[in-house]
Amino acid sequence: MSGHSKWAKVKHFKGAIDAKRGKIFSKLGREITIAAKIGGGDPGMNPRLRMVLLKCRTANMPRDNIERAIKKGTGGGESANFEDLTYEIYGPHGVALLVEVSTDNRNRTASDIRSIVTKNNGSIATPGSVSRLFQRKGQIIVSREAAGEDQLMEPALEAGAEDFKAEPQGYEILTEPGNFEAVHKQIEAANIKCDAAEITWLPTLTLPLAGEAAITAVNKLIEALEEHDDVKEVYSNAEFPDDTVKA
Repeated sequence: MSGHSKWAKVKHFKGAIDAKRGKIFSKLGREITIAAKIGGGDPGMNPRLRMVLLKCRTANMPRDNIERAIKKGTGGGESANFEDLTYEIYGPHGVALLVEVSTDNRNRTASDIRSIVTKNNGSIATPGSVSRLFQRKGQIIVSREAAGEDQLMEPALEAGAEDFKAEPQGYEILTEPGNFEAVHKQIEAANIKCDAAEITWLPTLTLPLAGEAAITAVNKLIEALEEHDDVKEVYSNAEFPDDTVKA
């Protein structure tokens, strides 16, 4: 789940790996297989596969799992045709969500997503009404334990980073999508470990959530969407308190 606070997001993702490791590995394996079917099994020639493998690294997915998923995608024979779709949704308390899916059955997925949203007090939005609230960016998160500010800022900016933010919890580096890989490789070349590195949708305006009822309602919808096998990512403009980590 991508939302704000970004630091709560990183903690949530690490916690989710421990709590739902099997589910996360299964979804990542499916993403790898789809990427390999579409663009081949060589990450050097397949940008989509490279992005999935970054997620796998963050999740500490075993290499054997990754190799099996790539082989499944490149094994030949008849295979389903997958298409990528994005659903624009308004959730409880006016929260805006972008939901990215990969599906081999558009009608089935549309019906499932609509059912999940309706059951959780949300609604499908008019195309463009939610996406205009987000911008596509490369985002890299680094903890203060991993690097000093000067040690990290110099290679990031030299490689084309758009913005560098130093905060008490760590550092956030933003890039244009086309510069993301160059910046990430430069940071890795400096032997600096990233807590998160992805091309994501970031809200241009966030919506603070106050009160347990609001936080619970929004999290319930996000979790229900994330549980669906076809859903790759859920992005929201909800601003969660820094100490909020989804159970």
